[in-house]
Amino acid sequence: MKNYLIMGLLAIGLLSPTSSKAQTLPTGKSIADKTYAKDEGISVRRKLTMELKDKRGKIRIRETTSIRKYFGEEKRMAIYYLTPKSVKGTAFLTFDYPDASLDDDQWLYMPALRKTRRISAANRGDYFLGTDLTYEEIKLETRISRDDYTYKTIGTERIDGQQCYVLEGTPINDKIAKELGYSKVKLWVDASIWMLRKADSWDVAGNHLKTTAIKEIKKVQGIWTYHLIAVKNHKTAHETLFRISDIDYQTSLNDDAFTKEALVNGL
Repeated sequence: MKNYLIMGLLAIGLLSPTSSKAQTLPTGKSIADKTYAKDEGISVRRKLTMELKDKRGKIRIRETTSIRKYFGEEKRMAIYYLTPKSVKGTAFLTFDYPDASLDDDQWLYMPALRKTRRISAANRGDYFLGTDLTYEEIKLETRISRDDYTYKTIGTERIDGQQCYVLEGTPINDKIAKELGYSKVKLWVDASIWMLRKADSWDVAGNHLKTTAIKEIKKVQGIWTYHLIAVKNHKTAHETLFRISDIDYQTSLNDDAFTKEALVNGL
């Protein structure tokens, strides 16, 4: 009956197709929540290779091992650098708490300094070790923040042949905008598997800063998994490719691997 009513209103011009479509779009908040609810497995071990390309075309390669494990609703992730020799032994650890009132904990171990440094919330918008993703974005992976932005769902578009909801997000206040380094984001979230597929970001001055594309999404051991993240900084012309391989969701990870002590000692 409802469908016939809508069709009748469309026919006599009292309802436009766009307004009808807009009414059916999920809210930005519900989409953000779904990116957290998707299956990511309890734990995963993977190889993460970073290709850093400067504006002159020079490429630097970083090879790492990345591990992640859920402790209830709390997510912990660590990245251990393997090559080249200049950064070998560098390690990063993050505790992503489900309680929005708590600041997530992040630590970086630099072997040259023999010191573990805590990354404060004020620094989470800094770029992660020369790449074009921030510490916050490394932590989020293909999820979108539930707490830092006010979202508006503005439509649907296809990315890599997949239907996506398009969201515009603005930081909830000036403090958050300064922390994240963005005044606005535009996000494309897969409407069927609830993974981020593309993101555009604008700096605090309103300039188009960065485009991130998440590609080669396919199932591994029954879990939808990304294999490539391509990021381009439009301001600096710097680019980063994150290639993910050797993915294993069935690996056994010791809880001790997710400690500050493990950062120093390595895997």
